[in-house]
Amino acid sequence: MLHHQTSRRTFLKAAGISMALPLLESDAPLLAAGMKNARAKRLVCIGTYLGFHQNAFYPEQAGRDYKTSTLLKPVEQFRDEFTVFSGLDHRAANGHTNWSTYLTGKRLGDISLDQIVAEQIGNDTRFQSLQISAGKVSRPMNYTRGGVALPMIERPSVLYKKLFASAEDQARMDYLLDSGQSALDKVLDEAKHLKQTVSSRDRQKLNEYFAAVRDVEKRVQKQRAGAENPVPQVEYALPEFDPIAPTLMLECEEIMYDLIALALETDSTRVMTMNIGGLGQVFTLDGRTLRAGYHALSHHGNDPDKIRDLVRVETEHIKQLSKFLGQLKQKTDGDGRPLLDTTIVLLGTGMGDASRHSNQDLPTLVAGGGLKHGQHIAIDHTSDNSHLLGDLYLTLMQQLGLEVDVFSNASRNMNEFLM
Repeated sequence: MLHHQTSRRTFLKAAGISMALPLLESDAPLLAAGMKNARAKRLVCIGTYLGFHQNAFYPEQAGRDYKTSTLLKPVEQFRDEFTVFSGLDHRAANGHTNWSTYLTGKRLGDISLDQIVAEQIGNDTRFQSLQISAGKVSRPMNYTRGGVALPMIERPSVLYKKLFASAEDQARMDYLLDSGQSALDKVLDEAKHLKQTVSSRDRQKLNEYFAAVRDVEKRVQKQRAGAENPVPQVEYALPEFDPIAPTLMLECEEIMYDLIALALETDSTRVMTMNIGGLGQVFTLDGRTLRAGYHALSHHGNDPDKIRDLVRVETEHIKQLSKFLGQLKQKTDGDGRPLLDTTIVLLGTGMGDASRHSNQDLPTLVAGGGLKHGQHIAIDHTSDNSHLLGDLYLTLMQQLGLEVDVFSNASRNMNEFLM
């Protein structure tokens, strides 16, 4: 069975299809009244693989009168429109592998926050959700309800073409969708034949697989319908080549932020995520080449020179975020409201301290979305009764109109701080 499953995943990936189990009936209800109470309409989740240096990210003071920390200085102009959190985590296991619990909660492979939201608010747009990355990434960030890690778009040109394809691309789109449908037919026939020869437990797994195939079929049909609709026309000049070389990760990040803003402005999607990688690239910033690669800097061992250079790289991430928030404040939605007012922007990580491979106390920032902002909320993560990161996610989902009161191991929300 293992060989068959591995081949199946490879085949479907090659066909350009991502599989997910359909929404379960017990999980599906989202009452119309709940949607009417939504105060935000969009969700953007950004995750940095190597996290942020906590001493540079966290203000020393809690509350509204905190002194801006080193890493928050680039976004200081938006102070009243974001909240910074310290002390939140999922109580997940430590290590790089468990970085991927960032959006899933305590257990690796559970459905991620963005996909829960996309199931509810993503069906009225061309793309239910979009997953992208800046730089090569080592760990996935997004998981379907069936535990499938979703692929990410790495090239800005590919994302741009997906969002704003020209009329000349229509024939190619039709071909890809037809090919995907043929692939589904083939794997479904193969699985039905295999079902007759396996154990009852494996038959159960295959039944789950059938459900996943049917869901992919629906996605293909949705893509077909979307391909027939007018594609938004935007004025944006891509660079002559994709900045995907490791040392150009920051340039790629900036372009991806631009494209996220355009995707939201054109209502092409309402749920987007960006996974910001962190490997061995050695950056040159302001004419100075840093003393070590990004990943090595994050494992600084309290070396002050390495910490200085690490914070320099992390400052670039926050500068890019600041530009992005500025775009959302200037751009408006269909109702004429600034996108920042109706878009929740989550910046966070699954790594609290990369130098120690600790997944505790995860630096987190939330901006926009009509929430009450302008403060540093400091949580004592050593207390057994303290808030979890999942409690914050519950508040974000409720702000988006979802009627949900449990996320992973969290069940309290943080509405008293933000609503």
